[in-house]
Amino acid sequence: MTHGASSTHAVDTTTNDMLRATPIASIRQQELIAQYVQLLDQHMLDLKTGMVDRMFTIQDFAEKLFVHPRHLSNTINEVLQTSPCDLFENRLIAIAKELILADTTPIAEIARRMTYDPSNFSKFFKRYVGMTPKQFREVYAVPPYISA
Repeated sequence: MTHGASSTHAVDTTTNDMLRATPIASIRQQELIAQYVQLLDQHMLDLKTGMVDRMFTIQDFAEKLFVHPRHLSNTINEVLQTSPCDLFENRLIAIAKELILADTTPIAEIARRMTYDPSNFSKFFKRYVGMTPKQFREVYAVPPYISA
């Protein structure tokens, strides 16, 4: 993954490619993963727009899909060779990058929008990206257009 802002669509394509590349997955497994990804993407959009006040857990997703959380997690692990948490966190990082680079909204406000305490958000972001949100903005943000 690059340090630049990435879109949820790019992650969707990767997930869909992974599903297609896994011929051993049953149709039900593929449906379950596709439904999970759809719910995950909606939750990410809601986070991005500030429409939720808490992060969903695997239990929340499983409940919405009418399956046991362990079954959902095992299916994702078996078929995609990655955990639901990895999918979730990759999407969180993509949205965080997008929000950080979108404008000059304070990092603390972005953290709260994503239901994080600002300090924990910075630690989470740094663990995945290798720099703090502030450093990321300083390195990758495009300066505002200045007319001559």
